[in-house]
Amino acid sequence: VQLQASGGGLVQPGGSLTLSCRASGFILLSNTIGWFRQAPGKHRAGVSCVSVRNGNTYYSDSAKGRFTISIDNTKNTVNLQMNGLKPEDTGVYYCATGPYVPSIVIPNSPKCEDFDMDHWGKGTLVTVSS
Repeated sequence: VQLQASGGGLVQPGGSLTLSCRASGFILLSNTIGWFRQAPGKHRAGVSCVSVRNGNTYYSDSAKGRFTISIDNTKNTVNLQMNGLKPEDTGVYYCATGPYVPSIVIPNSPKCEDFDMDHWGKGTLVTVSS
């Protein structure tokens, strides 16, 4: 599986961006696929993940209500629609996929941890600044 992320850029606070992750190759139905952010000077952290099989989703607290993850099966892509962007959303965004691991904290939600992912795309930079 190869993952190619795109859609990053410079946007003003309050603006929107859509990140896309195109997968070439076969992604198992049993997998999770998602987006991770590495902010400057910080560890990479899960932003949003989705189960390929059932569409169950995970959103970080900072992403809830602002971001939407979706799978476009016709294009083999996973999109992250980001609205109401804030300067703290700045970072390099990576898409990744790995085996589905259910969250023990959030019912009907996949875990979204980078150590569960086994295929990574190159990152795309999102900068939120005026």
